Amino acid sequence: MPAHAPLNTERPPIAAILFDLDDTLWPITPVIVRAEQVLFDWIRTHAAAVAKQYSIDSMRARRSELMREYPALRADLVALRHQCLSEAFAASGVALSKVDEAMRVFTRARNQVTLFSDVSECLPRLSQRIRIGSLTNGAADLGEIGLAEHFEVTIAAHQLGTTKPDPAIFHAACEALRLAPSQVAYVGDDLRLDVEGAQKAGMIGLWMNRSRATIPAELSHIRPDHDLFSLHDLWDWLNLRSCSN
Repeated sequence: MPAHAPLNTERPPIAAILFDLDDTLWPITPVIVRAEQVLFDWIRTHAAAVAKQYSIDSMRARRSELMREYPALRADLVALRHQCLSEAFAASGVALSKVDEAMRVFTRARNQVTLFSDVSECLPRLSQRIRIGSLTNGAADLGEIGLAEHFEVTIAAHQLGTTKPDPAIFHAACEALRLAPSQVAYVGDDLRLDVEGAQKAGMIGLWMNRSRATIPAELSHIRPDHDLFSLHDLWDWLNLRSCSN
Protein backbone atom coordinates (compact mmCIF):
# COMPACT_ATOMS: atom_id res chain seq x y z
CA MET A 1 0.00 0.00 0.00
CA PRO A 2 1.66 3.29 -1.03
CA ALA A 3 2.05 6.12 1.39
CA HIS A 4 2.58 9.68 0.23
CA ALA A 5 4.21 10.81 3.45
CA PRO A 6 6.40 8.94 5.94
CA LEU A 7 4.74 7.81 9.11
CA ASN A 8 5.22 10.47 11.78
CA THR A 9 5.87 8.60 14.98
CA GLU A 10 6.15 11.84 16.97
CA ARG A 11 2.42 12.47 16.73
CA PRO A 12 0.23 11.34 19.64
CA PRO A 13 -1.70 8.09 19.30
CA ILE A 14 -4.86 8.27 17.21
CA ALA A 15 -7.85 8.32 19.55
CA ALA A 16 -10.63 8.68 16.96
CA ILE A 17 -11.36 8.57 13.25
CA LEU A 18 -13.76 10.86 11.45
CA PHE A 19 -15.27 9.78 8.14
CA ASP A 20 -16.55 11.59 5.14
CA LEU A 21 -19.70 9.81 3.90
CA ASP A 22 -20.57 10.34 0.23
CA ASP A 23 -18.12 8.53 -2.09
CA THR A 24 -16.23 7.29 0.97
CA LEU A 25 -18.74 4.82 2.45
CA TRP A 26 -21.05 4.63 -0.59
CA PRO A 27 -21.06 5.98 -4.17
CA ILE A 28 -23.19 9.12 -4.24
CA THR A 29 -23.80 9.87 -7.93
CA PRO A 30 -26.20 6.95 -8.57
CA VAL A 31 -28.03 7.78 -5.33
CA ILE A 32 -28.67 11.39 -6.31
CA VAL A 33 -29.60 10.49 -9.89
CA ARG A 34 -32.15 7.98 -8.65
CA ALA A 35 -33.49 10.26 -5.88
CA GLU A 36 -34.04 13.12 -8.33
CA GLN A 37 -35.87 10.78 -10.69
CA VAL A 38 -38.06 9.47 -7.85
CA LEU A 39 -38.84 13.05 -6.88
CA PHE A 40 -39.69 14.09 -10.42
CA ASP A 41 -41.93 11.06 -10.88
CA TRP A 42 -43.78 12.18 -7.74
CA ILE A 43 -44.02 15.72 -9.09
CA ARG A 44 -45.55 14.44 -12.33
CA THR A 45 -48.30 12.76 -10.31
CA HIS A 46 -48.87 15.24 -7.48
CA ALA A 47 -47.76 18.58 -8.98
CA ALA A 48 -48.23 18.12 -12.70
CA ALA A 49 -48.06 21.85 -13.46
CA VAL A 50 -44.48 21.92 -12.16
CA ALA A 51 -43.46 19.02 -14.38
CA LYS A 52 -44.80 20.89 -17.41
CA GLN A 53 -42.55 23.88 -16.81
CA TYR A 54 -39.46 22.31 -15.24
CA SER A 55 -37.18 19.33 -15.69
CA ILE A 56 -34.58 17.62 -13.53
CA ASP A 57 -31.88 19.44 -15.49
CA SER A 58 -33.48 22.88 -15.22
CA MET A 59 -33.95 22.48 -11.47
CA ARG A 60 -30.33 21.37 -11.14
CA ALA A 61 -29.24 24.47 -13.06
CA ARG A 62 -31.37 26.68 -10.83
CA ARG A 63 -29.78 25.20 -7.69
CA SER A 64 -26.37 26.13 -9.10
CA GLU A 65 -27.60 29.67 -9.66
CA LEU A 66 -28.98 29.84 -6.13
CA MET A 67 -25.64 28.81 -4.68
CA ARG A 68 -24.00 31.65 -6.57
CA GLU A 69 -26.69 34.10 -5.46
CA TYR A 70 -26.80 32.90 -1.86
CA PRO A 71 -23.43 31.37 -0.88
CA ALA A 72 -24.80 30.36 2.54
CA LEU A 73 -26.90 27.72 0.79
CA ARG A 74 -23.72 25.81 -0.07
CA ALA A 75 -23.63 24.75 3.55
CA ASP A 76 -27.26 23.58 3.63
CA LEU A 77 -28.14 21.40 0.66
CA VAL A 78 -31.56 20.62 2.14
CA ALA A 79 -32.43 24.31 2.32
CA LEU A 80 -31.06 24.76 -1.20
CA ARG A 81 -33.31 22.08 -2.65
CA HIS A 82 -36.28 23.33 -0.65
CA GLN A 83 -35.77 26.85 -2.00
CA CYS A 84 -35.54 25.60 -5.57
CA LEU A 85 -38.72 23.54 -5.24
CA SER A 86 -40.55 26.41 -3.54
CA GLU A 87 -39.74 28.70 -6.47
CA ALA A 88 -40.88 26.12 -9.00
CA PHE A 89 -44.09 25.30 -7.17
CA ALA A 90 -44.97 28.98 -6.71
CA ALA A 91 -44.26 29.81 -10.35
CA SER A 92 -46.45 26.89 -11.44
CA GLY A 93 -49.36 27.79 -9.19
CA VAL A 94 -48.98 24.69 -7.02
CA ALA A 95 -49.61 24.97 -3.29
CA LEU A 96 -46.40 25.49 -1.34
CA SER A 97 -47.75 23.08 1.26
CA LYS A 98 -46.71 20.30 -1.11
CA VAL A 99 -43.05 21.28 -1.01
CA ASP A 100 -42.42 19.61 2.34
CA GLU A 101 -44.00 16.40 1.06
CA ALA A 102 -41.81 16.56 -2.03
CA MET A 103 -38.76 16.98 0.19
CA ARG A 104 -39.73 13.90 2.21
CA VAL A 105 -39.97 11.91 -1.02
CA PHE A 106 -36.49 13.03 -2.07
CA THR A 107 -34.98 12.49 1.37
CA ARG A 108 -36.24 8.92 1.62
CA ALA A 109 -34.73 8.11 -1.77
CA ARG A 110 -31.51 9.97 -0.98
CA ASN A 111 -30.94 7.76 2.06
CA GLN A 112 -31.35 4.54 0.08
CA VAL A 113 -27.65 4.03 -0.49
CA THR A 114 -25.64 0.98 -1.52
CA LEU A 115 -22.60 0.66 0.72
CA PHE A 116 -19.21 -0.16 -0.71
CA SER A 117 -18.59 -3.87 -0.19
CA ASP A 118 -16.08 -3.45 2.66
CA VAL A 119 -18.22 -1.12 4.79
CA SER A 120 -20.68 -3.59 6.33
CA GLU A 121 -17.83 -5.82 7.47
CA CYS A 122 -15.26 -3.26 8.54
CA LEU A 123 -17.26 -0.43 10.09
CA PRO A 124 -18.61 -2.47 13.05
CA ARG A 125 -15.11 -3.81 13.75
CA LEU A 126 -13.60 -0.34 13.59
CA SER A 127 -16.23 1.11 15.91
CA GLN A 128 -15.41 -1.57 18.50
CA ARG A 129 -11.72 -0.75 18.23
CA ILE A 130 -11.68 3.05 18.13
CA ARG A 131 -14.06 5.98 18.52
CA ILE A 132 -15.49 7.03 15.16
CA GLY A 133 -17.58 9.89 13.90
CA SER A 134 -18.70 11.44 10.65
CA LEU A 135 -18.19 14.86 9.14
CA THR A 136 -19.97 15.64 5.88
CA ASN A 137 -20.91 18.48 3.58
CA GLY A 138 -23.90 16.41 2.49
CA ALA A 139 -27.31 15.61 3.90
CA ALA A 140 -27.23 11.88 4.53
CA ASP A 141 -29.11 10.56 7.57
CA LEU A 142 -27.09 7.77 9.17
CA GLY A 143 -30.12 6.70 11.19
CA GLU A 144 -32.20 6.17 8.07
CA ILE A 145 -29.30 4.45 6.36
CA GLY A 146 -28.83 2.12 9.33
CA LEU A 147 -25.29 3.06 10.35
CA ALA A 148 -25.87 5.51 13.20
CA GLU A 149 -25.07 2.99 15.95
CA HIS A 150 -21.43 2.90 14.83
CA PHE A 151 -20.84 6.65 15.09
CA GLU A 152 -20.28 8.51 18.33
CA VAL A 153 -20.41 11.93 16.67
CA THR A 154 -22.17 13.09 13.52
CA ILE A 155 -21.47 16.58 12.18
CA ALA A 156 -23.01 18.03 9.00
CA ALA A 157 -22.26 21.32 7.30
CA HIS A 158 -25.81 22.60 7.66
CA GLN A 159 -25.46 22.45 11.46
CA LEU A 160 -22.58 24.92 11.44
CA GLY A 161 -23.19 27.08 8.40
CA THR A 162 -19.82 26.28 6.89
CA THR A 163 -18.37 23.50 4.76
CA LYS A 164 -15.19 21.56 4.31
CA PRO A 165 -12.40 22.54 3.85
CA ASP A 166 -13.01 25.29 6.44
CA PRO A 167 -10.91 24.31 9.48
CA ALA A 168 -13.81 25.40 11.71
CA ILE A 169 -15.94 22.41 10.76
CA PHE A 170 -13.09 19.98 11.46
CA HIS A 171 -12.39 21.65 14.78
CA ALA A 172 -16.09 21.45 15.72
CA ALA A 173 -16.02 17.70 15.14
CA CYS A 174 -12.88 17.34 17.27
CA GLU A 175 -14.50 19.40 20.02
CA ALA A 176 -17.54 17.12 19.89
CA LEU A 177 -15.18 14.20 20.45
CA ARG A 178 -13.37 16.15 23.21
CA LEU A 179 -10.08 15.53 21.46
CA ALA A 180 -7.30 17.69 20.06
CA PRO A 181 -7.06 17.66 16.23
CA SER A 182 -3.68 15.93 16.47
CA GLN A 183 -5.44 12.94 18.04
CA VAL A 184 -7.90 12.52 15.17
CA ALA A 185 -7.57 11.11 11.67
CA TYR A 186 -9.94 12.03 8.87
CA VAL A 187 -10.84 9.64 6.03
CA GLY A 188 -12.26 11.04 2.81
CA ASP A 189 -12.22 10.67 -0.94
CA ASP A 190 -11.68 14.32 -1.90
CA LEU A 191 -8.08 15.48 -1.84
CA ARG A 192 -8.84 19.17 -1.38
CA LEU A 193 -11.94 19.07 0.83
CA ASP A 194 -11.02 16.05 2.93
CA VAL A 195 -7.28 15.44 2.97
CA GLU A 196 -5.93 18.98 2.71
CA GLY A 197 -8.80 20.35 4.78
CA ALA A 198 -8.09 17.93 7.63
CA GLN A 199 -4.35 18.52 7.51
CA LYS A 200 -4.76 22.30 7.63
CA ALA A 201 -6.95 21.80 10.70
CA GLY A 202 -4.11 19.89 12.39
CA MET A 203 -5.46 16.40 11.79
CA ILE A 204 -4.12 13.40 9.90
CA GLY A 205 -5.58 13.30 6.40
CA LEU A 206 -6.15 9.84 4.92
CA TRP A 207 -7.15 9.57 1.26
CA MET A 208 -9.84 6.98 0.52
CA ASN A 209 -8.62 6.27 -2.99
CA ARG A 210 -10.90 3.40 -4.01
CA SER A 211 -10.17 3.83 -7.71
CA ARG A 212 -6.39 3.83 -7.11
CA ALA A 213 -6.12 7.13 -8.93
CA THR A 214 -2.98 9.23 -9.17
CA ILE A 215 -2.97 12.73 -7.75
CA PRO A 216 -3.78 15.26 -10.50
CA ALA A 217 -1.06 17.74 -11.36
CA GLU A 218 -3.10 20.67 -10.09
CA LEU A 219 -3.34 19.01 -6.66
CA SER A 220 0.23 17.73 -6.52
CA HIS A 221 0.94 19.94 -3.50
CA ILE A 222 -1.40 17.78 -1.41
CA ARG A 223 0.39 14.93 0.33
CA PRO A 224 -2.00 12.50 2.05
CA ASP A 225 -0.65 10.94 5.21
CA HIS A 226 -1.62 7.61 3.71
CA ASP A 227 -3.57 6.10 0.82
CA LEU A 228 -6.44 3.77 1.62
CA PHE A 229 -8.02 1.60 -1.04
CA SER A 230 -10.66 0.21 1.34
CA LEU A 231 -11.53 0.14 5.02
CA HIS A 232 -9.41 -3.01 5.28
CA ASP A 233 -6.41 -0.77 4.63
CA LEU A 234 -7.54 1.55 7.41
CA TRP A 235 -7.47 -1.39 9.82
CA ASP A 236 -3.94 -2.20 8.68
CA TRP A 237 -2.90 1.44 9.04
CA LEU A 238 -4.18 1.49 12.62
CA ASN A 239 -2.14 -1.64 13.33
CA LEU A 240 0.92 0.08 11.90
CA ARG A 241 0.32 3.14 14.04
CA SER A 242 -0.07 0.97 17.15
CA CYS A 243 3.24 -0.74 16.49
CA SER A 244 5.00 2.58 15.95
CA ASN A 245 3.81 4.25 19.16
